[in-house]
Amino acid sequence: MAAPLAFLNRCFQRSAFHLVGRRMWSSSSVSPPPLHTRLLLFLTQRFYDIEMFLTWRSHLKRRSLQKKNAYYGYTKSFYGPDIAAAYYILSLKGGFRYTGQSDWFRSDQRGKFSWDFLNHKDTSLEEVDMSYTVMNYRGLENLDGQHSLKTLSLRGCPEVDDWFLARLHMFQDSLEKLDISHCPRITTGGLAALRNLKGLRHLNVSSLPGISSPGLVIILLEEMLPQCQITATGYDHNLREQGSEEK
Repeated sequence: MAAPLAFLNRCFQRSAFHLVGRRMWSSSSVSPPPLHTRLLLFLTQRFYDIEMFLTWRSHLKRRSLQKKNAYYGYTKSFYGPDIAAAYYILSLKGGFRYTGQSDWFRSDQRGKFSWDFLNHKDTSLEEVDMSYTVMNYRGLENLDGQHSLKTLSLRGCPEVDDWFLARLHMFQDSLEKLDISHCPRITTGGLAALRNLKGLRHLNVSSLPGISSPGLVIILLEEMLPQCQITATGYDHNLREQGSEEK
């Protein structure tokens, strides 16, 4: 509550200052400042107002993101880790498939979903699709304990970063397929954490804008995960061919 109160206090102070200034100009016999001075004052006042608005909006966005990726400990204590993980996924408009079943549970565009997943209390997750959701490394804690997870799709997730990749070691004994394509916050350093996923068989690292020297990075990934098929589109592979020739 400290940040919202400080924001409102600054707004009230600025409004009071503007009101006093207008009264002084209107009641005093002194002529108002020149037009260009008043124009600069107006632009300055608007600049700080816009800056405060953007700061406030950024604060609200961070709070909303933290709330959406909160740990579902209460649900876990009552229904177990499988239901808690399923509920978290559906709440973020993701989808999943239980082990040994062919049907998927998904949220629609409005975030609505079927509550039939509650009938699978002791069934682990085998495939999870969180593509284009706001899942981050804090929310990943809700999937801890899913030791049967084989497929994880994070395509186009704006909050998936290097910290997120570093925590994927919790699936090192089960994960076989990983899609982290089109994730803007992943860098070259974060990809090094994937060495822990020894069972990985398919990896999609297409169109990662934070990757420098993608050709060399792909070569290193192939050496780090020799048993894994790597998909990497959306890059200039000339550097990759040069690297192969140097080897």
